[in-house]
Amino acid sequence: MTVLTLSCFAIALVELSGVSSTAIFNKYHIGGAGGEAMGANFKLPKTENDKRMDQAKDMPKTTITFEETSHNFGTITEGDVVKYAYHFRNTGTQPLLIAKTDVSCGCTTPSYPKEPIAPGGDGEILVQFNSAHKEGHQQKNVMIHSNAQAESISIGFEAEVKAK
Repeated sequence: MTVLTLSCFAIALVELSGVSSTAIFNKYHIGGAGGEAMGANFKLPKTENDKRMDQAKDMPKTTITFEETSHNFGTITEGDVVKYAYHFRNTGTQPLLIAKTDVSCGCTTPSYPKEPIAPGGDGEILVQFNSAHKEGHQQKNVMIHSNAQAESISIGFEAEVKAK
């Protein structure tokens, strides 16, 4: 209630002073014209992934070939952390940039090369799965986004997680 009262008081002072809300918004670079706090001029800064996606979209297309796109860890014990490396090759004629990865679960952590892979070059995407609190049959996917002809490719794994 105090915050609401103070906010109303501040608005009243601004209105009585004759200073327009547009002038205040313009001075402090917030919002758009007319005091729209989240107007068309408001943009969040780009994340590193956004920048990499833009870079990949601007690059010439190439092709990527994985040795395999699925893996079965078999039976593991709940709480085990397992890893698997998915090997790939840039089979195109242009550099390959892995822009980002998306996972289907927070229990899955991929790591991938940040530098472009030259034509004919090899790379790997290391995927780690933490089976804590994941009892039963598990099937997880990782989406790979790049400048390849197929802009996103899914790799995945499964595991049977037995209780401790």
